[in-house]
Order: sequence, then C-alpha cells, then structure tokens
Amino acid sequence: MGSRVCTFLVAAALAAGFCTAARPALASDSGEIRKAPAFSASQLTALPATDWITNGGNVYNQRYSPLTLINRGNVAGLKALWRTGMGSGTSPGNSGQAQILTYDGVLYVSNGASDVFAMDVETGRILWSYRANLDPKSSNPIGRSSRGVAMGDGKIFLGRLDSQLVALDQRTGKVVWQVTAERWQDGFSITSAPLYYDGMVITGFNGGEMGVRGRLKAFDAKTGKLRWVFYTIPAPGEPGSETWPKNSDAWKRGGGAIWQTPAVDPQLGLLYFTTGNPGPDLHGSVRPGNNLYSVSVLAIEAKTGKYRWHFQQVHHDIWDYDSPNPVILFDAQVGGKPVKGLAEVSKTGWAYILDRVTGKPLIGIEERPVPQEPRQATAPTQPYPVGDEIVPHEIQIAPEGAKLDPATGQLPNHGRIFTPFWTDEVLVKPGTMGGANWPPSSYDPQSHLMYVCATDRISAFKARDPLETPGPNKVYMGGGFTQAKANDRGIFAALDVTTNRLAWRQQWREICYSGSIVTAGGLVFVGRADGRLTALDSRDGSLLWEFQTDAGVNTTATTFQYKGKQYVVVHAGGGVFANAKRGDGIWMFSLDGKMEPVKGAIAASPGGGRGPAGAFGRPGGGPGGAAPAAATPRPSTGRPANPANGAKLYANACVPCHGASGEGGHGGGPTLVTGVSADKIETVTLSGRNNMPSFGATYSVDEVRDIAAYILGDLAKKK
Repeated sequence: MGSRVCTFLVAAALAAGFCTAARPALASDSGEIRKAPAFSASQLTALPATDWITNGGNVYNQRYSPLTLINRGNVAGLKALWRTGMGSGTSPGNSGQAQILTYDGVLYVSNGASDVFAMDVETGRILWSYRANLDPKSSNPIGRSSRGVAMGDGKIFLGRLDSQLVALDQRTGKVVWQVTAERWQDGFSITSAPLYYDGMVITGFNGGEMGVRGRLKAFDAKTGKLRWVFYTIPAPGEPGSETWPKNSDAWKRGGGAIWQTPAVDPQLGLLYFTTGNPGPDLHGSVRPGNNLYSVSVLAIEAKTGKYRWHFQQVHHDIWDYDSPNPVILFDAQVGGKPVKGLAEVSKTGWAYILDRVTGKPLIGIEERPVPQEPRQATAPTQPYPVGDEIVPHEIQIAPEGAKLDPATGQLPNHGRIFTPFWTDEVLVKPGTMGGANWPPSSYDPQSHLMYVCATDRISAFKARDPLETPGPNKVYMGGGFTQAKANDRGIFAALDVTTNRLAWRQQWREICYSGSIVTAGGLVFVGRADGRLTALDSRDGSLLWEFQTDAGVNTTATTFQYKGKQYVVVHAGGGVFANAKRGDGIWMFSLDGKMEPVKGAIAASPGGGRGPAGAFGRPGGGPGGAAPAAATPRPSTGRPANPANGAKLYANACVPCHGASGEGGHGGGPTLVTGVSADKIETVTLSGRNNMPSFGATYSVDEVRDIAAYILGDLAKKK
C-alpha cells in the first residue's frame, strides 16, 4: 500500500520541486516497520520521550513531555520540516481532531473520515493507509471526527464513526480483526481514541443526543472478543437506579455518553472517565431524579469493569453540561499531605479535583441551592467547587434582543449557571460549548499547573413541549439552544490543581477549541482556529512562537525525540464547531526545518474544496505559500430546487450547528424554521456571516437552493 500522497521535503521546498525529490532510504521501504510490543503498565505510565504511544502521552492523560531540546530559549527558531496531505477527511461535516501517535520513527494518525495513515517521521512519506469507506448515514449528526488511534502488540486500533472497532496490522495497515462494537443504526458512534491497556482495547461510545444508553466496553486486543461492559446508566435494581423514575423505561434512553479516552492507575487497578448529559438533553420532566451516572466522574476496575465509585458533577442536567474533557491523574501535596489526585474540567467551567482512591473531593465542593423549575423536575442543589472558575458564570451585560424581567429590568437570575428554563427562551452562561469541551487539558507534574482550553459563550435554551418521540438513530434532545447575539471568546488558563486557583488566564478573540501539551522545556503548545500552532511560556502564557498553517489547528500537538532531535507534529484539519477552515495536512516541525509559514491568515471555510484535494489544490499541497482564495460558487443552472437533495446536504453540513429540526444545535446556530427567507439562507450560506463560515467553495448555488427548499418546506412544516 504505497503512498498516494505527495510529500514535500525540505529539499523539495527549497527547490520548489515536487515528488521526485530525493529522500533517505527507509526501513519501511522493505516492509520493516517495527511492531510495538504489548506495552506493560510501566511503559504506559512513563513520561513520553522517544515515542508517544498512547493518546494522553501516558495513561495518566497528563500530556506532559520531559523533553527540553526545544525550549523557551530556542523555540523562536522552530520551522516546518514537511507537510503531508492525507487526501480525505475535509468534507463539510468533518473535523480534524486526532492526536498523533509515534513509535520508532513512524507516525500513526486518523482523520474525520475514520481513515488511518502511517507516515515516516523524517520525510512525511505515507507508508500505508487504511480507508474506512463509511456509510454516509452513519455517525453522530453533531459532527464527524476521530480523536486518534491506539497502539499495542503490533496493532493499530481504531474506533470508527459507524461504531466498528478495527485492529490493523501495524506494519501493513491490513485489517487483523473487525467487530461491530455497537450499531450505528441504533444511534451509536465512536469519536474518542481507544485505550490499549493490559491486553485490552477499551472504548466508549457517544450518542447521548440520540436516545442511547451510554456504555464503556473492553475487547481482547488479539481477537476482538468482548471482555466486559460497563453501562453508565443503571438498569432497574442496580445501584444508582433509584435516581431514575420508577415504572419507566427512561433509563433505556438515559444518555451518559463517553467522549474521551479513559485514564488508568495500574497500582490501584482502576480506570477513570467522565460521562455526558442524560437523555433527553434539555427536557427533564420525563426523568425526575439525579440521573446517575450522567455528568459524572467514574472509577471502575480495569480488569472487570466493576463499579468502584462515582462523583456526579451536575445533578439532573438540563443544560448539556456534560464532561467531555479527559480525566488527568496526578500525585501531589494537597493541604500538606501527599495525595493521589484526579482533575477534570467540565463544560460548567469548573475543575473537579478528587481523591482518585476514594472519589472524595480533595478541595471543597459544596452543595448549594439553585433556582427551580418544577416542569423540568430540577435538582434542588448543585455541586459548587471551591476555587476559581475557568469561565464566567453569569451574564454581566445583556446581549442585543435579550428578554428582560419586566419587574427588575435584568436577565432572569442574571443568566447565571444553573438558571432553569422551560419553553420560553432563557439566556445562560456558560453556554453549550462550555467551559471546557473535548480538547484535552495538559498537566505539568513539576509545577502542578493544569492548562485548560475553554470558551466563554452565552446560549439561549428552551425545552420542546410536547417532547419528540424517540426512535432508533433519531435525535432526542427535547429542546434546542442557539447562540445569543454576543460574540464568543476563547479562554486559555493555567490552574493549580493543589489549590484550585488560577495561576494565569488569557482571553482570545475566537473560541478556544484545541488541546494542549506542556513540556519540561517550559513550553505549552496549543493550536488556534485561525490555523496557527503556537508555543506559550508555561509560566505566564506569553506567546513565544507561532506558525501559520493552511487550516484550523483544532486538535492536540505531539512532541517526541528521534535520532537525537526533538520534533513537534500536528494535524491541521479544522473543525465544525471551531468554524475553522478544513484541511488534510500533517505538519512536522523541528529546529532544522526550512519551510516558512503560510502567508496571511487563512479564511474560515467548511471544506477543503471539491473532492479530496488539500489546501494547495492537490493532495499533499505545496511547500508553503498562500492558501487559495475562496472559490466562487458554481452558478445556477436554472433547474427546480430539489428538497430531497437538500435534506442530504443539510444532514452533512448543517445539523451540527442548526440541529436536526432546524431549531438550533451544538454549534449555537440560530433557528432556521421561523422568520428566515430563501434569499437570506442563500446569501448567508454562500458568503458566511458572524460565526458561520462561507460554503461558497463547497456547494453550488443550486445545491444551496436545495437546502433552502428543504428548510422552508420539510423542516418548517414539522415545527
């Protein structure tokens, strides 16, 4: 399976040549990619140096590198060594969110199409590729993405968007085994990178918006045989079932999805992860009670999947305040005593810092009364961590058009966190993007600082009454949410996990939707939606270096040492909710790189153009230079609008932000089913506006008119 993608090396960049440039001989040319062993617990807990063998750097999910060859003093000299395009994963519904694994000179990466690539570290040459060829109808409608692969025992493991779990031969990319971990037709999808541990492949499933019952599964790494299952929503008679209504089957659709790769403490034999919202997301009347184990930190036995403890972060969630950020394990002194700690920052914008042995708070978490809405069966109290919030928890200035309380002239409850709602729209902060979303946080074991990417957004919530009828692979949210008429801002912060106090915090013009890594060289690497990869001073957040790529950097970088040199590598793939330009590029950086940054800031767009071409018009792109201008949409042919085609295009590109019903989705897009004309839909779709990128390079005028016909016909009639 040879390279299908041209790779531009330093020599090629200097000569402005193409794929005929000379390159060093590779062991992989003779099929000798070195197989990874069945990694031991000590290998998986070690700090990553020469290789990055598991998604979190180690199974503590710290994303900390002990390397210092690239440091505060010389990072200004970092440049790109090569860029390779994958030739897929750039469609409007795709996001590039995978963190890259490395082993013995080879990179392993997946993309939003569930395709996997092995690349040579020194040259970027594609050694093999695996194409998933997904059914277009599969995957969660809130976006198509893959957050990476797992590695161990000579195999690369992939959880696909259609809920297939696949083991690939590490040397060839050929399928060793493949199992239907769950059925996508039932609403399940796999977004997170699997975890390889103790001869098992462990994966969670999303689908909390699709009326599923959340679960974590472990499979035998050699055969794909199921080892154990842990359900995040208990069945009647099981511990926790008392938090669900009696004589009801609400638990069968109770949500509790898992969006991240678990952490492991081998000494304790425990596996840790967090869960998503209960189902339906925004309609609590059908599920009175605290709804365990939704929006919770959970510890289970790694060998058996047996429950050990939990801590619920939000009781009876109705705000989509799930916990997609990966759990981080740490050892430190807290209150003068050595502790085995755990930290997770959720969409509430708080850090929950717990004893990972017992699940009890290491730093106070208080139960406080909150406003009530009987029609939502709201919980009387909510957990409030003692310490600093990452993002603001109330709206200080009402946005344009906000409905104010006539008696006070203020927003209801000042839009504070946990403000309830019913069928009238209510503004609340944090919004549905968080707080902290899925982009992984990182942790420095020397300073005990955790680096968190978050978003400050105001969302408008409302429930739908009557509640929609659930069904297989059908959106089941019980309401909608849109973004208020106020700009988002990104927050990047450093939090001391021993005190839950901020060391520093900064705001960005755009949302923060990229993970981070931190190094012993005093650097934090974090991407930006505008296409930059940046290096910050870990002490105070000062910008020390930036490099403009050709697409949004909405994933997490990886750093490692190979043949005496330290490298940094990242996927510039863009993302749906980041409103970032799509791309297929893998960018490798080193101190002896020669490639210059892409000139000028890139324009946001929802795709990489028509077909699989990269940002430079062909797979693999070119050695720097400006990204192309947005293409003029193909003009209308005069044919009648086709609502059936519009439905397909809407499902692929519009559902993540505007929702399946057109009343608002996770991306905060406005409602489309009331007060919007066909002309406005066409103009905004082709040209973009506010947070919405232009689709002019992706769809023709006729295709956009098909979408408008579907919205104003089918969707508006269903309302």
